[in-house]
Amino acid sequence: MTTTPNPELEGQPQDPTADPSTPPPTPAPSSAQGSTPPPPPPAQSQPANPGPGHVHTPPAESYAQPRQGYAQPGHQQPAYPQPGQGYPAQATAYGQQVLEPAQQRQWGMLAHVIPLIAMVLSAGLLGFVGSLVIYVMYKDRGDFVRQHAANSLNIQIMTGIVLLISFPLMLLLVGFATYFIALAIAFVLHIIGALRANEGQQWSPPLTPRFVS
Repeated sequence: MTTTPNPELEGQPQDPTADPSTPPPTPAPSSAQGSTPPPPPPAQSQPANPGPGHVHTPPAESYAQPRQGYAQPGHQQPAYPQPGQGYPAQATAYGQQVLEPAQQRQWGMLAHVIPLIAMVLSAGLLGFVGSLVIYVMYKDRGDFVRQHAANSLNIQIMTGIVLLISFPLMLLLVGFATYFIALAIAFVLHIIGALRANEGQQWSPPLTPRFVS
């Protein structure tokens, strides 16, 4: 019987008393080399395209960081007006600001010119409206403009009274004369008042009661 030599045992001394059919003992690992720990398991990464049933779990560090937009300790919130405070009101209401002398002369003149134009265009029917609007808007903006606006309104009130009386008198043909005479007198008084206001002079219209002041 021919025995095949074992290549692993070549170069080692052979024991003549050993049974060739018995396998050689396995050498023990040397303590000098040491044992190598097993490598850690690879980190599980999220799939690129998770399926419908996949639930994404964010890392634990994201919960420790405060979210932007929420109040944090030491964070100063922007100052907004509290309920009932509002923003600072601007003085734009009528009667709170006194006009300059030049502006008072200008509006004193317009207090006569505007109702004069309205009276001519409407045959005396809308002159009262123009004088009333200017008086309400500018009666508290200065003494000068208040006086001329009141004079203009007084002229229109007196003219309106004469026009109302003229309507029934038109049946006697007398009302046509009183109607145009009242418009002519109001026309002249408004022109005089506009000139006086433009020159900065106080003026009271003649033949006109002081209904308003």
